[in-house]
Amino acid sequence: MDSSAAYEEPLYYISVVAKMLDLHPQTLRNYERLGLVGPKRSDGNVRLYSQRDVDRLHKINRLTVELGVNLAGVEVILNLLDRIDELQDEISRSQAQFERELGDLRRRAGSGPAES
Repeated sequence: MDSSAAYEEPLYYISVVAKMLDLHPQTLRNYERLGLVGPKRSDGNVRLYSQRDVDRLHKINRLTVELGVNLAGVEVILNLLDRIDELQDEISRSQAQFERELGDLRRRAGSGPAES
């Protein structure tokens, strides 16, 4: 399992996450109801949170408690942060493609014209 998959792996019960973040489980349920976080569900319909979910909840908690942002503002901020991540991934993919194509051009230019 690569690190990205491990980061997404649903591992933690709601009680564990609540204790980790010093939040009430009902607060976590409310965040889920509002669509701010989306824990996976086990076959028995138990909420399971990934490390990504925990990190997102930590951001939510920091925004609301430390910075005084209301939940509507948190939603906007999280959506913007998600979009920034998507754009950074797109830039990385484009840069990798550009570097591959540049390498191909350099190889072709280095080989010179074919002799007849």
